Amino acid sequence: MGKTGSTLVAILAGAAVGAVAGVLLAPEQGEKTRRKISKGFKSGADDLNYKMDDLKNQVKSLISSKKADFESSFNTLVNKADNKKEDVIASLERKLAELKSDAANAVDKAKDLTNKAADNIKSELK
Repeated sequence: MGKTGSTLVAILAGAAVGAVAGVLLAPEQGEKTRRKISKGFKSGADDLNYKMDDLKNQVKSLISSKKADFESSFNTLVNKADNKKEDVIASLERKLAELKSDAANAVDKAKDLTNKAADNIKSELK
């Protein structure tokens, strides 16, 4: 810490010690002073509890919001995957139909060639 930082810490520490000394050495009776200090601590504790509850509620809210966002995103992803699955299946079915048609055409051509060859052989044998 630099010289300025050390000086600032010393001033703040001195102010805190002075405030405590002022409360303890005030002309009021000890009982009143103790009550003031007790009230101050209770007030601070209540304030701290309130702030902790508020922070806890904010964190819960944020978590539930993020959970809802995650669930929504996940459901969207699953739906898209289902849609893609149907698209892939439809595409494969179309391709299979094309292959069946091509195979049937190839069989028909093979039969035609076989019949022509048989006819050629019969005509040469006659």
